[in-house]
Amino acid sequence: MNTLSFYNLLLLSICTILISCVESEDTTVEQPTNIILLMGDDHGWEETAYNGHAYLQTPVLDEMAASGLRLDRFYSASPVCSPTRGSVITGRHPNRYGTFTPNWSIRPEEVSIAQVLRDAGYSSGHFGKWHLGPVKAASPTNPGAMGFDSWLSHDNFFEIDPVLSRDGAAPVKIEGESSEILIDETIRFIEEAQQQDKPFFAVVWFGSPHEPYSGLEEDLALYQNLPDSLSEQYVTLTSMETGKPVQRPLDSVLQERYAEITAMDRAIGKLREHLSAQGLQKNTLLWYCGDNGVPSSGKFNASLRGQKAMMYEGGIRVPGIIEWPQAIPEARSSSVNAVTSDMLPTLAALSGQPLPERPMDGINLMPLIRGEMEERPAPICFWDFEPGPILAADPEPYIDPELQQGTTPLVKIMAGQYTRSFQNFHYSDIGEDNYAGERAILDNRYKLVIDGEEGSGKELFDMDNDPEEQHNLISSKPEIAEKLEQQLLAWQESVLESLTGADYRE
Repeated sequence: MNTLSFYNLLLLSICTILISCVESEDTTVEQPTNIILLMGDDHGWEETAYNGHAYLQTPVLDEMAASGLRLDRFYSASPVCSPTRGSVITGRHPNRYGTFTPNWSIRPEEVSIAQVLRDAGYSSGHFGKWHLGPVKAASPTNPGAMGFDSWLSHDNFFEIDPVLSRDGAAPVKIEGESSEILIDETIRFIEEAQQQDKPFFAVVWFGSPHEPYSGLEEDLALYQNLPDSLSEQYVTLTSMETGKPVQRPLDSVLQERYAEITAMDRAIGKLREHLSAQGLQKNTLLWYCGDNGVPSSGKFNASLRGQKAMMYEGGIRVPGIIEWPQAIPEARSSSVNAVTSDMLPTLAALSGQPLPERPMDGINLMPLIRGEMEERPAPICFWDFEPGPILAADPEPYIDPELQQGTTPLVKIMAGQYTRSFQNFHYSDIGEDNYAGERAILDNRYKLVIDGEEGSGKELFDMDNDPEEQHNLISSKPEIAEKLEQQLLAWQESVLESLTGADYRE
């Protein structure tokens, strides 16, 4: 072989190798991102060590905040639980489908995030508090009816040794600390999805730290040295013994509440350890948040105004953290306003799925995750709807009341029962009285609150300079307040149109 032929053959070999490598890279299929949504029950923004709490120990959430994306202005869509959970599932404000307050169900026609991700090939599971209707098999709004492949869930909240229903079967008592029970079940679900070679989507909604409180001895021991002055303050909460209201000193109440938060934090750590050990952590989006602010039984040394059930920051601002090493390789914090309604649009974009064809209130946060969003493109609206006019008109139930009867017992007695029933109604006539109720609108700087507290009327706050909402600017900046109020009113009109069922008609 002459020299020229040798070099031609060598060049041909190199080109063949390069082409082979390029073709190999082009045909590599990127694995879908696994997704886990975690939510604490009544866990307020200030109740983490990373947000400066003087006593709480939350090392796992602190580590997530120190390694992932810390959302410093993250909000629950509602200041109470069922509506917020509905916003996660649908990406829509819960008033659009009649989930006004706790124990008001979702509607069967809503398109859920589990259904969206099912179309992308995900295996989906729900574990813990559902609170959007009964979890029994006959319910048209149980997790399975809303698109989840499997579930171990409760109609409402629960404590240590919870009573849960698996896939709609009769509820069974499971002994153990409830947060750990849910995480153990989530890990089993993840292992099954891996065996099926499918990406997984898990929703884990803890029962903690909702009252009544209880804790393991090891966790209670961490909070024995709370200020002595708390023993002189009494709060009302549910008795673990009778299920009825009781007054107790705040020090022992907070000891139990903080123990629950620490146990929940530790359970999240167990999940993260499993993901890491299985090589799944890098490609798994782990999103933690609360469902509303701190209730009166847990309020202590808080800088934010208000509490659970209020439209002020103390009622709707909650912890928010996204950990996803593949997309968030370095720790960041964001002051962009975000809300639980953003979860469905964000995950739909992540999985390449279209949004449901109906009005959405959440937005896609993928640009924020990528570090490309500096402001929210549209305000966030909040509204505590007053259902009195609906009930006074004796409306037609949206779902057979028998199907709305819950089966999973809890400690707190209500209407003489230890289970919860749900309701939702057909609603066609819209009048001026239907626009009432506490409501708020939040843009990138200002927040307008209407009827936030009895006699408060309209309040305007500069959230950049007054996050504690202490200085009402309604008189000095009337133009801003008027603009926000008109935006809020237009949004309410859209919501009421949805409430009539218009979104379900072709």
